[in-house]
Amino acid sequence: MADQGSTARATGLSLVSWVLFASSGPLAKAVLDAGWSPAAVTAVRIGLAAILLTPGVALLRPRALRFRRTELWLPFGYGLLGVAGVQLFFFVAVSRIPVAVAMVLVNLSPVLVALWVRVVRRTRLPAAVWLGIALAIAGLVLIAGLGPGARLDFPGVAAGLASAVCSAGYFLLGERGARRHDPLGMTAAGLAIGAMATIAVSPLWTIKAAAGPVTMGDATIPVWLALLILAVFGTVLPYLAGLRALGGLPVALAGVLALAEPLAAALLAWLLLGQELGLAQVIGVAVLLSGGGVVSVCAGENRHKHSPPLTSSPPPP
Repeated sequence: MADQGSTARATGLSLVSWVLFASSGPLAKAVLDAGWSPAAVTAVRIGLAAILLTPGVALLRPRALRFRRTELWLPFGYGLLGVAGVQLFFFVAVSRIPVAVAMVLVNLSPVLVALWVRVVRRTRLPAAVWLGIALAIAGLVLIAGLGPGARLDFPGVAAGLASAVCSAGYFLLGERGARRHDPLGMTAAGLAIGAMATIAVSPLWTIKAAAGPVTMGDATIPVWLALLILAVFGTVLPYLAGLRALGGLPVALAGVLALAEPLAAALLAWLLLGQELGLAQVIGVAVLLSGGGVVSVCAGENRHKHSPPLTSSPPPP
């Protein structure tokens, strides 16, 4: 029962993380509409999140930021792939291909995670896990509403796939980091490294920004407040919640739960922006939820029977 309770808490944290990521979308779009470039939003969002979190952790919990020399690659990989890489490659993708197509490509990461677990860790996954992942991806395609006229080009598709690889790195490196280190320290270090990588790619003096206010519906707020909300509720809190969840979930299940982000984004667009869901999208929601349910049930049965988990424990140092 205790194990089931911890899994339920981790699942809840994971869902909270992805809903927060999804809810930050409308705010980020409002900042973009105010005249900011995607590179500017990404750099300031991650940089401000690192400034808000890292000094506090260094002062109040300095041991959380201590990593063995042999494991320095872990926070660096997490920051480069899971923080900077996902967002930078995704913005490159959406600049060349439709957003719906880019969303489908980046959310192929559960398949990559499952393949890593099966091939590299040599952990046999039940057939139901593959079925659940396939259903979830199919549901995502329906929710995205991909049509035959979608404009595609090779660099855009390659960037979307690179974002999926970085997203898989977020799960695999985050899982290892959450089980070996303090999630607070891993998050702070990852955001700091991700911020440095993002600013190195897009130096602050070369990116397009604007000082005008941000408008969301009937409300108008200063751009600095919008960026602060985006940094806290769209970056720091979801990364913290997601990393804590990875410490208590099979990584294959965690990857499928990430599909809650586009689902939440579609539902928020319907509730807040009046963008109604068509029949195909409603069916897609049902298919995606059924796929996630299959993986979740399979993970629960796997643990209940005390068989090897869907993800193997990391080897000792």
